[in-house]
Amino acid sequence: MTSPQPRECVSRIPAYVAGKPPQPRAGLTTYKLSSNENPYPPLPGVLDAAARAAEQMNRYPDMGNTALYEALADRLGLPTDHLALATGSVALIYQLVQAFCEPGDEVLYAWRSFEAYPIAVTAAGATSVQVPVTADGRHDLDAMAAAITERTRIVLVCTPNNPTGPAVTQAELDTFLAQVPARVLVVVDEAYVEFVRMGDPVDGLATVRRHENVVSTRTFSKAYGLAGFRVGYAIAPPPVATALRAVSLPFGVSSVAQAAAVASLDAEPALLERVEALVAERDRVVKGLADVGVSVPEAQGNFVWFAAGERTLDLAAAADALGIVVRPFAGDGARVSIGEPEANDRVVELGRTFLAGL
Repeated sequence: MTSPQPRECVSRIPAYVAGKPPQPRAGLTTYKLSSNENPYPPLPGVLDAAARAAEQMNRYPDMGNTALYEALADRLGLPTDHLALATGSVALIYQLVQAFCEPGDEVLYAWRSFEAYPIAVTAAGATSVQVPVTADGRHDLDAMAAAITERTRIVLVCTPNNPTGPAVTQAELDTFLAQVPARVLVVVDEAYVEFVRMGDPVDGLATVRRHENVVSTRTFSKAYGLAGFRVGYAIAPPPVATALRAVSLPFGVSSVAQAAAVASLDAEPALLERVEALVAERDRVVKGLADVGVSVPEAQGNFVWFAAGERTLDLAAAADALGIVVRPFAGDGARVSIGEPEANDRVVELGRTFLAGL
């Protein structure tokens, strides 16, 4: 064949399936619970900052992301050379694999976990090594440590785990890190860190400070409600942060995203009040489900997981009939975001009418 051909690995990249939007229904308000979005609208100050930045859309953004780097450094109490910005924390995963893996190198992670992991690994020509989560949706860190080989270059630890919900404790992470060779980069994906309410939670910042081979990735998409602007950051030892910035897309974080992120850090107390409200709703949903006989894995993100197995698509259809759209993973289960109180009431109703019989 004489026409241009993509690399062989491109044909093996699995498709990312985004959460479906709800369809308008006569006489019924529908809700999107399929994408782990923050249901609250932007705070006025954040919206104003974004609008001001949009007035300069004819200009390129600050490629150095100066204001946002400085704001994050001040917020986290560390130098800017420990930081790297990108278009959401998912972009950082892509960049880490690109920067640290040669074709054929192994990237190890729990499964089921974040759907973008196998995409990023395959796109780089690396090899995924998937270690099954436990029956209650937790990382099996002992099995993951045992799966490390000479070809392993990166280990991804998603905590809380998306889509199953449980989080790793600091003690568990420390025990795991003690078994990981220093040449292997451990990525602690903390996209939902602000929602964690448990004993001995992971402190990604402190963990990075103690290790030369650990990086934490975080995002403004979830707790801060900036999913539409795509901005995330890594906390890493300077050599890792430098490598991430070296492979980053020039001008990747837009002016509007930078302005909104800085304003969000300024408005953090008000934003975190909203996080507390979402955590309270999450706990209410978990209790409501338990009251109707439905148990779910420990929920430490802004979502719950229903391990419906072969009935997952039936569950999604039942949810749709109630006016809520969930995120099904055929054959495994469905992830349901915490949304507006009315939407959450319907999740409990879904549990009563469909899940209680499973």
